[in-house]
Amino acid sequence: MTEGSAPLTDLHPRDLPQRRLLRTAVPGPRSTALHDRRRTAVAAGVSSTLPVYVERAGGGVVVDVDGNSFIDLGSGIAVTSVGSAAPAVVRAVSAQVEDFTHTCFMITPYEEYVQVCEALARLTPGDHEKRSILVNSGAEAVENAVKIARRATGRPAVVVLDHAYHGRTNLTMAMTAKAMPYKTGFGPFAGEVYRVPGSYPLREPVPLSGAEAAARTTATIEKQVGADQVAALVVEPIQGEGGFVVPAPGFLPALADWCTRQGVLLVADEVQTGFARTGAMFACDHEGVVPDLVTLAKGIAGGLPLAAVTGRAAIMDAVHPGGLGGTFGGNPLACAAALATFAMIAEHDLTGAARRIEAVAMPRLRDLARRAPQVAEVRGRGAMLALELVRPGTLEPDAAETARVARECAQQGVLVLTCGTYGNVVRLLPPLVIEHDLLREALDVLDTVLTGVASTSSPT
Repeated sequence: MTEGSAPLTDLHPRDLPQRRLLRTAVPGPRSTALHDRRRTAVAAGVSSTLPVYVERAGGGVVVDVDGNSFIDLGSGIAVTSVGSAAPAVVRAVSAQVEDFTHTCFMITPYEEYVQVCEALARLTPGDHEKRSILVNSGAEAVENAVKIARRATGRPAVVVLDHAYHGRTNLTMAMTAKAMPYKTGFGPFAGEVYRVPGSYPLREPVPLSGAEAAARTTATIEKQVGADQVAALVVEPIQGEGGFVVPAPGFLPALADWCTRQGVLLVADEVQTGFARTGAMFACDHEGVVPDLVTLAKGIAGGLPLAAVTGRAAIMDAVHPGGLGGTFGGNPLACAAALATFAMIAEHDLTGAARRIEAVAMPRLRDLARRAPQVAEVRGRGAMLALELVRPGTLEPDAAETARVARECAQQGVLVLTCGTYGNVVRLLPPLVIEHDLLREALDVLDTVLTGVASTSSPT
């Protein structure tokens, strides 16, 4: 049960205990054997943070093939926000499987695709008329948003921010800031993509307000690209892989105002921040920003592959018939899962659940930061929280310490993720349905790993 809300009765498989339990060393013998098999079958370029192989997952836990039960503070990178194998999602997908698994919406359409698009029109920021397309992944959504923006404006240039992450396809690699492991050796990349400074408050040489940081951003665009050449400014409202960077207040609204004045389309990449993750349905909602286009994926469908671009009707409809689509885009099973996910978010107030997770976790993390000199900053919103780690007394990123923390947390039964341009950020993305006692236990482990002292924090 999530505190502060009505009883939540349909959030995880009833036969899956919500507990941390270590039966073997991590990784255990069965995971180790599977990892040996993997080396002979899976390409080396596909890496995994932890060589632990999953057998079941649900609610706030992941259980491996050796029977170890881990507290999940990753949600498959913000995908299983309603929990993995959420019963409502399982029922919806099972019913759809019995009807049909695929026809291709471009050949013989079906109602579920239309229902998801109708829901996205209601849920995304702004009350203007909207249209959507459904695709398979966040990167594909971003690529389509660029296509749409270029077609609608007749302009070629796309502008992105420093520390941005937008995907691994050729175009989205060009839009992504971090070279290793995402870009190194894979060029040449798509052209007419320009990178400009954003807002990273911890690492500003001189503190800047949101308005000042936005003025620097837009001045750089005007000088180096030319506003009249820009089709779209693509922005993560909270940067994900770049380090869970929360821009200074006022940064996003100032960018939105500039885009409106210049005829530039503002594209909000809400792939990681969307669907209640930050304590609002979308991160843009925190400052009342209404983008022209929004890209969506990850938490949209309870773990099934689905993504979308939603935007102003006139912009979306600027593309000629047949110009958008894909064989698997809006697969009926994923659409069924998405509709069940939207219902869960509404029925169980999962935006409120994200805020309650923040209320439990943030005081603990801030107290931890006061006692752990390697923690330079605690930041984030809702259930999207992070600690940036540095060498004590400096702002020099400490990627080795960050990797150690993630590794030792896993060995103690807690899964955390890392991120950041410098590889020095521990990120916490618990399922929105996690039980708070389980969350507190995970924070105790993180505290112990970072300080070397068993946590004595009392329950909050």
